[in-house]
Amino acid sequence: MIYRKLGKTGLKSSLLSLGTGGARKLGQTSGLSFQEQKNLIFKAFDLGVNFIDTAPSYDESERILGKILKDVSRNTCFISTKWTPREENHELNEPKQLKQSVDLSLKKLNIDCIDVMFLHGLLPSDYETAVERFYPKLLELKHEGKIRFIGFSTRFKIDHTQESAKKALVSDPHLWDVIMLKYGIMNQHAEKEILPLASKHDVGIMNMAAVRVKLPDPSLLEKQIQEWKKKGLLDQKSIPDKKPLDWLIHDNVESVIDAGYRFSAEPLSISTVISGTANIQHLESNARSLETPILSPVDTQKLKKLFSHIVEYA
Repeated sequence: MIYRKLGKTGLKSSLLSLGTGGARKLGQTSGLSFQEQKNLIFKAFDLGVNFIDTAPSYDESERILGKILKDVSRNTCFISTKWTPREENHELNEPKQLKQSVDLSLKKLNIDCIDVMFLHGLLPSDYETAVERFYPKLLELKHEGKIRFIGFSTRFKIDHTQESAKKALVSDPHLWDVIMLKYGIMNQHAEKEILPLASKHDVGIMNMAAVRVKLPDPSLLEKQIQEWKKKGLLDQKSIPDKKPLDWLIHDNVESVIDAGYRFSAEPLSISTVISGTANIQHLESNARSLETPILSPVDTQKLKKLFSHIVEYA
């Protein structure tokens, strides 16, 4: 396992980290037993993973983690969790709700301190108000020893350019220790300005959902490529309609998913790539991919030529 510094936190994070959200939610959506969930966590540790990301909104993930990790040394892994400033179609929440959420997360996780506390899905339109309203409470929680480092995640499904990250890194980089965002083969926009700014200001980047929906599903991938061709975002002859990214599979690259993980970790500004799998074989495969977090220069250049100008959620 490769380890990279998580920005100004100084934490040495495994390049592969384990997420407990997404479609799998630590196997809750696929019926994993508690023992199977425990086996998944300990396999991650065996592979060298030392970072686990969760959130209260991931069903019972926090509580499950608390049960699994209760007899594990706190030095075994770093834990991040989140709080949502604004529920969909609601007003911004209140600072006291942030404190209540942190206290409840600590109780569920069975820990005394959260390593990285994120404002979850911070929209650009809420950025300034959220900083004014919630950042003082985050500092208060830090001073109380309940959290170590402060960050936020983008809401890329709505904010395709992840403008909130750019705003933060242009106006207030000193406030943020970590930003969680999406960067991958078909979502490359962050590399234009956000990742260079993160490097400049030593803000750690956690890469979420880099290989989640389209890349692992051949039919969805083909459909997306065809849609982009119809919109004129891709030249009709640029890549095949069928198996459009299979040209990446050669030498030691075993699959499109393998290529996706490697690409997602190429920028050195990315400290860790989150995998939300609940399948041990997939976890092992993802870990192997990130042992060599790079594609051939020719393939990387072609991917950037094909997709770097596209700003749509994929």
